[in-house]
Amino acid sequence: MENIQDKVVIITGASSGIGEASAKLLAQNGAKVVLAARREERLQAIVKEIEQEGGEAVHIKADVVSSGDMQQLAQFALKQYGRIDVLVNNAGVMPVSRLNELRVAEWDQMIDVNIKGVLHGIAAVLPVMREQQTGHIINVSSVAGHEVSPTSAVYSATKFAVRAISEGLRKEESPSSHIRSTIISPGITESELINTVNSPEVQAMASHISSLAISPYRIARAVAYAINEPEDTGINEIVIRPTAQP
Repeated sequence: MENIQDKVVIITGASSGIGEASAKLLAQNGAKVVLAARREERLQAIVKEIEQEGGEAVHIKADVVSSGDMQQLAQFALKQYGRIDVLVNNAGVMPVSRLNELRVAEWDQMIDVNIKGVLHGIAAVLPVMREQQTGHIINVSSVAGHEVSPTSAVYSATKFAVRAISEGLRKEESPSSHIRSTIISPGITESELINTVNSPEVQAMASHISSLAISPYRIARAVAYAINEPEDTGINEIVIRPTAQP
């Protein structure tokens, strides 16, 4: 993991799950990680754990729904370290349900966090990376961004959008400004996403779904792999799921 050493990596949704696991793994391999999420007390605890293990980390409270918060996050990273090498757009919500439940507020929430949040992150770091003529944006999609299931229509739509945005970013920026774009699509993973589900039908399936889940460190290793590849190599898309997931 020699290419991770000293890289400045911003991670959204870093207070739990894939974000927390990625922060810890990257810090173990020498990255300077900038953690962002809404739960500041969780971020403080994770930073303390990283520092106790000899890693380097800072944190800032930020909500990806707010473009202003994301701009502040980028400026915070620049003030701390003088550059931004990687953004991991990881924050997401998954209150899945059938369309006929008409959970319009939850549809809006998924669009705001899962799509606009990714765009706000890109907008915050892209000018910096273009000026540097190097950078790497990793967007966390989902296997639901490859296939739609009953109850996942809106969630899948947001994750399909993440894949489209990521591919558009690659085609626009990689050839000229050398900014790499990676989409990582996890399957069922241990996280707090299931806690955002309010549909009784989906809640009834939660125990079965959870029984298939893999550790978020499996996904963190994919994040680390993509970052660690040399600058002349773009890892554009990774799909990773439990072996037992249909």
